[in-house]
Parts: sequence; structure tokens; C-alpha cells
Amino acid sequence: MKHDLIIREPDLYFDSIHQELNNFLRDTLLTHSFANPLNIKKNSIWRPAIEVKQNKENYIVKVQLPGINKDDIEIETDNDFMTITAEIQEEKEEKQEDEKNARFHTSEFRYGKYQRTISFDQPVKGDLAEAKYKNGVLKIIVPKQNTENSKPKKIEIKE
Repeated sequence: MKHDLIIREPDLYFDSIHQELNNFLRDTLLTHSFANPLNIKKNSIWRPAIEVKQNKENYIVKVQLPGINKDDIEIETDNDFMTITAEIQEEKEEKQEDEKNARFHTSEFRYGKYQRTISFDQPVKGDLAEAKYKNGVLKIIVPKQNTENSKPKKIEIKE
């Protein structure tokens, strides 16, 4: 049973409790949020779903980022941490005269910033990492290193 798969729900992590409490307090105590409830969603920081595997040489990380352009994703590594940041903006449309008074009936789209920090068991070689983005899934292969301190590095995303 040493290598059993552990299925985790990102919303149930303890480190998300702080964010959830902040959202709750902002939603209930700040009056400006009642003016436009969609602003609450736009200003939130979302935690994308991840999958992390490892072998002897690499960590393989998959991140679900649907609807985000490749150019809007940033990946940064620092020793045994990697942070993925992305942002999706609400589409701005030119409105016709009859659409100016239109309002949302339902909106479940997630606009705003996505951010996830992943910690690894051992330091990684961020400068040798490779990232690919296809069909809303970001796949990053990060080589492991022995023990060596390195400076934060940006990873370029290829198609």
C-alpha cells in the first residue's frame, strides 16, 4: 500500500481555508460587492486542479487551465517550489443599442487570476524544465537535482 494513489480535492486543502475565509468576509461585510456580484468572481484567486507524478529523474505536473491563452500563463521555479500563475479576462464586447440594458441571468465562468504553488520533495532544475500547453492542460516536466541552491527561473511554454 506504499504506492497507492491519493485523490485530493483542491478545495478541501487546509491552505485554502484562509482564502475561503477572506472571500466569506469580503462577500458579507463589504458593501461594494453587493453592487455587482460578478466582481466577486473576477477578483478571486482560483486554484486550478493539478496532478503531480514523479519518477527517478523528473516530476511531471499537469494543471487544468481551461480557456486560458498560452501567453497568459507564467511558471516560476525556486529550488523545491514551482508557482503557476494565469489570468483570464472577461471578454469585452461592443454592445448594440438593444443589448446595453442586458444583464447576466447565469454566469458560472471563472474570470480572474489562477495561482497554484507546488512543493516538491527535493530541489529541481528549473532551468531545464519543459512546459507544453494543449487543450486547456498545461504539462510541465521538471528534472530533479541533487542539493543545490539556484535562483528563480522562468519557464517558456512551447506548443
